[in-house]
Amino acid sequence: MGNRLSKIYTRTGDDGTTGLGNGERVAKDSLRIETIGAVDELNCAIGRVLVHDLRDAMRECLQAVQHKLFDLGGELSIPGYRAIESEDVERLESALNDFNAQLPPLKEFILPGGGRAAADCHMARAICRRAERRLVSLG
Repeated sequence: MGNRLSKIYTRTGDDGTTGLGNGERVAKDSLRIETIGAVDELNCAIGRVLVHDLRDAMRECLQAVQHKLFDLGGELSIPGYRAIESEDVERLESALNDFNAQLPPLKEFILPGGGRAAADCHMARAICRRAERRLVSLG
């Protein structure tokens, strides 16, 4: 296993700033930090989905997405660094198309709920949309 954090606090952020991967200090309420947080929340929400009984293909896809979200967090933490490539997006879109092909056509919006697993999926979807909005705002 790689290096592990030995503590989860540094006291360097007591002034309301936090450090990026390149050493730059930014406000904890900056759009970049808000975006990193939204991506982290999405990763946690996917983790909640993964505790449910899922088909192997879905589990593998979601775990791969979690790893890519870690990569995205790294990319966001180091301005100018590229970790996510167009191939990553294409691979995810292909998986989504495969999963959607197994479903009946959607004719209306679905109210969140329908059981614990479905509710966790809806929560992950909503968090994903928020992370997407933050990414768009960040540019």
